[in-house]
Amino acid sequence: MPDSPLPVATISSESPLTPAVNAWKMFLEDQDRSIHTIKAFAADVNLLAGYLPPDRPIGSITTKELNAFLEWMKSGRGVPCSPKTLSRRITSLKSFFRWLHGNGVILIDPAEDVVQKSVLSPLPEILTPEELELVRSSAQKYRTLESADARPQALLDLLVATGIKKGECLGINLKHIDLDAPGGPLLFVRYANPKYRYKERKIALKKEWAKVYKEYIAQYNPRDQLFPWSPRRLEYILEDIGKDAGISKHLSFLMCRWTCAVGDFEAGMDHTKIRQKLGVSEIQWREIKLKLKRLSVSTAGEK
Repeated sequence: MPDSPLPVATISSESPLTPAVNAWKMFLEDQDRSIHTIKAFAADVNLLAGYLPPDRPIGSITTKELNAFLEWMKSGRGVPCSPKTLSRRITSLKSFFRWLHGNGVILIDPAEDVVQKSVLSPLPEILTPEELELVRSSAQKYRTLESADARPQALLDLLVATGIKKGECLGINLKHIDLDAPGGPLLFVRYANPKYRYKERKIALKKEWAKVYKEYIAQYNPRDQLFPWSPRRLEYILEDIGKDAGISKHLSFLMCRWTCAVGDFEAGMDHTKIRQKLGVSEIQWREIKLKLKRLSVSTAGEK
């Protein structure tokens, strides 16, 4: 069944690329895709439109021509094209022609046999199990000082248990935390922008964290936002925890997120559940999954 009959109703296999790209953009907008994604994807395919004759029908474009276009992008255009950018442009072409083929506009998908040149970004740094214990002990010590402070442990334990991003952490409202949920404490990750509703999810919290949370609330009495400080202030808190723990790594939101993901991966959590917990799409998950495998192997070698 066609994904989007309305946009493709205006084009056929005899249409040139430009109106086809415009129809595809309408489809992507209807799917609530990010404006940045739509802009990048459309720009990538429009480069193909500039490479081919302007009146070239979309139904006559071949795999050989697409490969020639990509080779031109790499070495013949005279404009630098990084491996990562080339990989995205291939993804754009595949998505565009798959959409045309899936909706019956073209009989053969010429991009199907184009080889995807995936490029993995560098592996993120994570905490080893030993380092994780050190930073947890460091955060816990703040609660035993004369001027007891539960904030460092409340922040750290939340991040390494949920894997949420910095922006998601800053967006947590007190009403997003349910300590009395039937199956145990829950965190509800919410987004104010309707475009990102697909990222919303609920994540289980550890019962031990609930005790730290209550201490923190009693000490700071936040009214709405869970951590009503600037991003930089929270980053400083994590940095101080790491320094006090004596680890050489720079403790950060990103490190906590990946440490959480690797822990769940090694614990055998269902991959779909990990993806949903992290709030990433199936396309993003492909690269993340590969990184988790590599990180799991590398940390196993350190044990």
